[in-house]
Amino acid sequence: MKEILALLRPRLLSFRNGGAAQNAGNRRIRYLLFALVGAGFWAGAFAIFFRVLIYFQGVEEFGDILARKLLSMVLVTFFTLLIFSSIIISLSKLYLSRDLILVHSLPVSGGKIFLARWLESAVDSSWMVIVFSLPVFLSYGIVYHAGPFFYLTAGLSLLSLCLIAAALSALTVVIAAVLLPAGRIRTVMVFLGAILIMALIMSFRLLRPERLVNPESFSTLVTYLRAMETPGSPLLPTTWAVDSLNAALSGLTGEALFHLSLSWSCAATLAYIAVWTAAGIYFRGYSKAQTSAARPLALRGGYGGGRRRLFRGLSGPAWAFAAKEARVFFRDQTQWPQLFLIGALIVIYLYNFSVLPLGNSPLRTIHLQNLFSFLNMGLAAFVLTAIAARFVYPAVSCEGDAFWIVRAAPISLRTFLWVKFAVYYLPLLVMAEILIVASNVLLQVTPFMMALSVVTVFLMVPGVVAMGVGFGAAYPDFRSENPAQSVTSFGGMMFMLLAAGFIAMVIVLEAGPVYQVFMADFRGRSLSGLQWAWLVGSFALVVLLCVLAVILPMRFGERRLRGC
Repeated sequence: MKEILALLRPRLLSFRNGGAAQNAGNRRIRYLLFALVGAGFWAGAFAIFFRVLIYFQGVEEFGDILARKLLSMVLVTFFTLLIFSSIIISLSKLYLSRDLILVHSLPVSGGKIFLARWLESAVDSSWMVIVFSLPVFLSYGIVYHAGPFFYLTAGLSLLSLCLIAAALSALTVVIAAVLLPAGRIRTVMVFLGAILIMALIMSFRLLRPERLVNPESFSTLVTYLRAMETPGSPLLPTTWAVDSLNAALSGLTGEALFHLSLSWSCAATLAYIAVWTAAGIYFRGYSKAQTSAARPLALRGGYGGGRRRLFRGLSGPAWAFAAKEARVFFRDQTQWPQLFLIGALIVIYLYNFSVLPLGNSPLRTIHLQNLFSFLNMGLAAFVLTAIAARFVYPAVSCEGDAFWIVRAAPISLRTFLWVKFAVYYLPLLVMAEILIVASNVLLQVTPFMMALSVVTVFLMVPGVVAMGVGFGAAYPDFRSENPAQSVTSFGGMMFMLLAAGFIAMVIVLEAGPVYQVFMADFRGRSLSGLQWAWLVGSFALVVLLCVLAVILPMRFGERRLRGC
C-alpha cells in the first residue's frame, strides 16, 4: 500500500504546485471563470431536466414511465462516455506517458504500478461525468420529493458505474497491448469510438425521439405503453443503476440496496480481474509499446503542382511551413475519426432542418423560415467555434518540443501565425458556407436572407479562426502529451467565451435592421431614411467588429508567444 501511495503522491502534489506556480491574480481569474462556466452549465442542465420532468408528470398514466425512460437514456449515455474516455486515458496512463520510463525503473512491481495508474485514469475519466451529472439527479430528487436515501443511492450507483467502466477499459487495453503496439491501439480505439458515437447519434436522431411524447403516433395506446415499459437487459450495469434509482424514488429501500449490491459486486470483481491480469501481462505489453508504430497512408513526396499553386502567395519558408502543417495533419491518424464524426454531425445538422414541421405553424411559413435562417447563422457559427476549438486552437501547441525550430527558422512569428491562419481558414470557410447554404435551401428562404447569411458567415469565419490561432499562441502548452486537451485550459476557455460573445454581438447588431426589413415586407412598405441609416450603420459596425476580431487576437498571440 505504501508503494501505491508513493506512486500517487506526485500527482497529488502537482495540483498544489500548479496553483502555487501562478500569481494570485491569475489564479483568482481562472477559478472565477471556471466557477462561472460550471455554474452556468449546472443551472442550464437543471432547468432543462426540471422542466421536462414537470411536463412528464402532467402526462397522465405514463408520465412516470417517460421519466424513468429518460433516466435510463441518461445513464446509458454517461456509461458510454465513461467507457470511451476510460479507454483513451487508460492507454495514455499505462503505456504512453513520458514518465513511465522513470516509474518502471523504481523497485516496484508491475502490478502495483498498474494499480496506481489505473486509479489515476479512473479519476481522470470520471470526475467530469460525476460533477456534471449531479443536476440531473438533483432535478429528479426535487420533482419526486425524494429523501436523502435517493441522493446517497445516486452517488453510489454513479460511482460503481465509473469503477466498472474503468475496470473494463483497463482490462481491454492491457490485453490489446500484448497483441498490438500501443500507438496502433490508440488509433484503433479512437477510430472505433468515433464510429460508435456516429452510429449512436445518427440512430438516435433518425428515430426522431420527439415522437415519444406524442402517443398518437402509435397505432394503439397498448402498443405505446408496451414499448415504453420494455425493461433493459438484466446483465447491463446501467440496468442495475436504473433499478436502484427507481426503487429509491419509490421508497423501496431493500430493492434499492439489492441492485446496489449487484453493481458494487460487479465493480469489485472486474477490478480484481483487471489487477490479476495486469500482474501477469502488463509489463510485456509495456515493453512492446516502446516500439514505434508504422504510419500507413503517410503522405510521401513533396508538395508540388496544385498544392504549390494553393500557397502561391507565400514565400519559400512560409510555404514550407504551410506544407508541413498540412502533411502533419493528414499523417496524424487520430484526426481521421474526428473528421468522420464532424461529417456525421453535419449530416444530422442538415437533417434537423429537413424535418422541421413548418407547415403546421400558424405563422406565415415564409417569415418562420427566414426567422429560422437568421437564428441558424449563430448556430452555424457556434458549430464552427467548436470545430475551431478542436483543430485551430491546439495548432501552435502541436509544435511541441520542436518549437525551437520555428524560432530558428527564417520567418517571423507573425508570418508563422498567419500561415497557421491561412491553412485552417479556407477549409472552415467552405464547411461553414456549405452548412448555411444547404440549410437555407432546405428552409426555402428569400434571396435577401440567403445573401445576408452567406455574407455574415463569410465575415465571421476569419474572426473565429483568428481567435483560435491568437489565443492558442498566447496560451500554448508545448509539454502536453495530447495538445488537443489544451482547449480545456484557461486559454481554451477564454477563446470559447470570447468567440461566443463575438458571434452574439454580430447577431444582435443585425437583429434590429433585419427585423425592420421583415416587417416592411410584411406590411408591404419600403424602408424609411432612418431605417436605411440604421441598416447601414449596423452592418458597418459588424464589418468593423469582424476586422478587429481578426487583428487584435493575432497581435495578442504574437506578443505573448515572443515571451515563450
